[in-house]
Amino acid sequence: MFEKLEIVRMAQSMARHAGLRTEVVAHNLANADTPGYRAQDLPDFESYASGTVGLRTTRPGHLRSAEATAADPVPIEGPGAASPNGNTVSLEDEMVRAVAARQQHEMALAIYQSSSRLIRTSLGRSA
Repeated sequence: MFEKLEIVRMAQSMARHAGLRTEVVAHNLANADTPGYRAQDLPDFESYASGTVGLRTTRPGHLRSAEATAADPVPIEGPGAASPNGNTVSLEDEMVRAVAARQQHEMALAIYQSSSRLIRTSLGRSA
């Protein structure tokens, strides 16, 4: 029942994006000393939610199926100047990205909890 609500699907997608971004940040931090490593990042969640990254389908009969919209975002090369060894990982930038991903995940959980409370209240059950 809950997976059919658009707000819940959006919160799940936001949480998945935050988890993937945390994974990319961890991979960048693990390779902070690797010569020639290029830091990666994910496009913002808003670009996926608004449909600017790809086609957004609202019905199964559209050009792409619903499974195609749930695809994980692809990491892109992040901005940054290269150090003398060619590495573009900035520890400060990665920490900022990690905090942003954590905040995005917390927001997704808050949306999910709020919608669950609203549904329980509308059904006459106590929160």
